[in-house]
Amino acid sequence: MPYYGSHGDCAFFTTFAVMKLPEEFIEQLRGLLPEEWEALADAITASEPSVAVRVNEARGVGVPDGCRRVPWCSEGFYLTDRPVFTFDPDWHAGRYYVQDASSMFIGHVIRHFIQEPVRYLDLCAAPGGKTTAAIQALPQRSLVVANEIVPPRARVLADNVVRWGDPRCVVTSNAPAQIGKLTHFFDVIAADVPCSGEGMMRKDDEAVAQWSPALVEQCAQRQREILTDVWEALHPGGLLIYSTCTYNRQENEQMADFIVHDLGATSLEVPIEPSWNIHPAIGSDCHCYRFMQHRVDGEGLFMAVFRKDGNAPRQEIRIKEKMSKKADEIGKNWLVAPDEYVVDQQGDLSIAVPQDIRRELSALRAALSVLHAGVELATVMGRKTVPHHALAMSIVRSADAFPTCEVDYLTALRYLRGESIALDAPRGYVLVAHQGAILGFANNLGNRANNLYPKPQRILSTHLPDTKPIVLMV
Repeated sequence: MPYYGSHGDCAFFTTFAVMKLPEEFIEQLRGLLPEEWEALADAITASEPSVAVRVNEARGVGVPDGCRRVPWCSEGFYLTDRPVFTFDPDWHAGRYYVQDASSMFIGHVIRHFIQEPVRYLDLCAAPGGKTTAAIQALPQRSLVVANEIVPPRARVLADNVVRWGDPRCVVTSNAPAQIGKLTHFFDVIAADVPCSGEGMMRKDDEAVAQWSPALVEQCAQRQREILTDVWEALHPGGLLIYSTCTYNRQENEQMADFIVHDLGATSLEVPIEPSWNIHPAIGSDCHCYRFMQHRVDGEGLFMAVFRKDGNAPRQEIRIKEKMSKKADEIGKNWLVAPDEYVVDQQGDLSIAVPQDIRRELSALRAALSVLHAGVELATVMGRKTVPHHALAMSIVRSADAFPTCEVDYLTALRYLRGESIALDAPRGYVLVAHQGAILGFANNLGNRANNLYPKPQRILSTHLPDTKPIVLMV
């Protein structure tokens, strides 16, 4: 089956040990890199992966002084070791995202080609590293649609988008063929397609165990189907950013040639620095960018950028959404700039949507399965209104909407485990914070506080460390 690991995000990480690569894979490397295959094979089998994170500047976080930065990403930096991120409140608060350094290249690509707000689709988005990087790199007022066809992975994607806190991201769970029916809807499509996972072999034993020449061919066929299915959703003149986490030419350069000659596109050059040690295309005239472990401090990645041939306007939206007056009052009380939002009721859930993307969201809801959009404000049941976790995480929540209670590190971990805690705060709904990082809501009853941290995101470990992992150094 295609590799559905992390596609460059650090979701998987195996205990370091020297591994044995399949003989047929070694032969493939020899043919691919006659002068460098041994260095790459040694890097895969006998070196440890680096660990990198990308800070969320929208939360006022910067790269700590003295850290070794990711060369192609101003928000990324390397850690000297890998802490247990689960025990860091800053991670739960969306202050940073754990992402392989190679995958951070997407931000550099976006900033070079895109200067005006766009409709951006991240087609195979889970778990969310490239989505949050795109949110960070795109011009303000862009709309980001993050899609994942596999339901459990789509839920993880939605959780990570909520944690990042941006109100202009919509999470969907649909097949590429369904999205392709949105003719000329998107200005940019990023397709980090399921692949054979050769670039992840160093940190994921599964990628080694499942590899075979047959898998490579299966993945290449599936990639052609995905690109063909979604192609009509990209308007002529729009951009396609294609990427894999594998090495072979079938899924990389041959796919780039397919995009140019069969789909109708022009290969675009991305400016890079020689010091980055990115390898060019192998056996293709297309501009391609290969990240390999013996050359860069990151995992295996392939990326290429294309402009769809032709010139036509993107699809106009004529759907009008009806909004709830009751929900609108909630939005006015809890958002920084309520006039910029419309708020409607989806079942018992009140959702605030930026005014300028409400018609796009209506079109997406009519055509696709939408899991998350805008800012989920509250669950409304009769006279009872319970603030939603997404509101706590949102970067557009008003700082004066709810009282905030600072807690120590161990109390923060107990809260993140879903335990009841005692708070020195007013009665009612309170934001729980640790060192200024908002973690979520609690309903303070006086002698105790009911924990409103979402069950799927809670820490499951029964062990609680005494000291906070050192990541942001705040």
